Amino acid sequence: MHDQLMALAEELTAAGESPASACPDPVNAAMIRNWTQALGDRGDRWAETAPPAMIQVWSMPGLDRDKPASIADRALTLLNESGFTGVVATNCEQTYDRYLRHGERLRATMRFGGVTGPKRTGLGEGYFVTWYQAWYSGDERVAEMMFRVLKFRPRVGGAAKGRHPLRPAVGLDTRFFWDGVREGELRVQRCAECGRLRHPPGPMCPSCHATKRDHVAASGRGTLHSYVVHHHPPVPGHEPPFVVALVDLEEGVRMVGNLLDCPPDQVRVGMPVELVFQEMDDELTLPQWRPAGAPAAPVSGASASAASASRASASAASASASKAAPESAAEVAGGLPGLSVELTPTFVISTALATRDFTPVHHDTALARAQGSKDIFLNILTTIGLVQRCVLEGLPDAVLEGISVRLGVPAYAGDTLTMTGRAVDDRTVEVRGAVSLGDHAVATVRLKERT
Repeated sequence: MHDQLMALAEELTAAGESPASACPDPVNAAMIRNWTQALGDRGDRWAETAPPAMIQVWSMPGLDRDKPASIADRALTLLNESGFTGVVATNCEQTYDRYLRHGERLRATMRFGGVTGPKRTGLGEGYFVTWYQAWYSGDERVAEMMFRVLKFRPRVGGAAKGRHPLRPAVGLDTRFFWDGVREGELRVQRCAECGRLRHPPGPMCPSCHATKRDHVAASGRGTLHSYVVHHHPPVPGHEPPFVVALVDLEEGVRMVGNLLDCPPDQVRVGMPVELVFQEMDDELTLPQWRPAGAPAAPVSGASASAASASRASASAASASASKAAPESAAEVAGGLPGLSVELTPTFVISTALATRDFTPVHHDTALARAQGSKDIFLNILTTIGLVQRCVLEGLPDAVLEGISVRLGVPAYAGDTLTMTGRAVDDRTVEVRGAVSLGDHAVATVRLKERT
């Protein structure tokens, strides 16, 4: 199958841009109203134009049985027929040439971007499939998008794991650490007398010799101090070669963990890294590391950034929410007002419908679980819309030029999504969306230059 898939990918890529097809509906107030209400986007800013993050909605075929074929359909069908029946979006990058006006009729084109794989992910072995879409009003291009999905072979029995053979020793000095891991925090022991941080934890402060201690939640960010690539002897539960990293945390202590999502020949001393929580089995989760900003497999807990960092950002954002709305990104270097969204089943389903996404994993719990998920989860079109909402609620006069989103852990029904943002410069805003498992999405939002 692999050779057939790669040959098909080469054929599709060589075909270039497919003929344009008309979008089923003109840009209209009713669909915009449904979309904004479902996503909680209040106000009247879209009285004359459409939200840019809606761009894919206009060409979504919905439940139309006679829908035009997608450039990626043949590759996706071949993967389905070969047992790679699971699907989850991983990356999306949208560019907005201008905002759309009510009444405009669009046409869309597509071109194939390629197939990468097979890759081993937390959801199972799979292939990443990429394609591009462009939208035109008449002969004028108004937007373009890169979209990537993972087609994976679901594990038998869903996401359940066997018991990991190696277990940490938990004692009086370390229990706080493992309690933190279970709660999504990386905890560092602190002397309650002099305030010095220490790791590994111990019964007495090496500085003032006090025995009183508490802890702080680390940010989950650091740099690689040193590492080894383990080849031999075999380690139960791990497949060599794997990288064991010694990380300098921002807080000033060092910590050991495996470095994930990075081939050994790409590891460099001094590289920035970030925390992920890796589920080894249904009871054991380990704090590990990955290159900062690296794409990660979208799995439950296996590639989640520290939820503690997200909660700290949410707290800072909440404190600033009462301030007057800033006029430019440069004025919000301390953080945008954040969003806290309860992901009820109604919200997950209604937002998927408002974005015309009828993929069953966003509506049908039994089918979602059969494909390796634990429940229905938020679709990427909703995530992009919430990123837009987060930025525009903090910068109401901004004009968006594009949004790039990398997905991490799924945002399951029943969880809470917290979005926080910060300005990198006057034209760039970074947004992080966190759920209980860790980072659901990391986005970069580009703003048009103000005239």
